[in-house]
Amino acid sequence: MNSSLRLILLVALTVTLLGMVLAQSKDWFGVCIRNCAQCKRMFGPWFAGERCANACIKFKGKLTPDCVDADSIAPFLKKADEDD
Repeated sequence: MNSSLRLILLVALTVTLLGMVLAQSKDWFGVCIRNCAQCKRMFGPWFAGERCANACIKFKGKLTPDCVDADSIAPFLKKADEDD
C-alpha cells in the first residue's frame, strides 16, 4: 500500500469514527426532554417537568428520570401546596 492510499484510509476512518461519536454524544439531550415530558404527562401538576429537564441536562443525562422509578423522580415530585 502506498503512503497516499494509507493516508486517505486513515482520514476516512477518523472522520467516520468522529461522526459516530458526535452523533451519539447528544442522544442524552433528547432522552432527558422526552422522559421529563412523559413524567409531566403522567403526573400532571405534581411533577416539576422544567426542573426535571434542567437537572437532567445539567448532568448531561447521567441522572435520567424514569417515571416508574420513584427514586429517580422523587426530587421532581411536588406537594399539592408547592409552587414551581
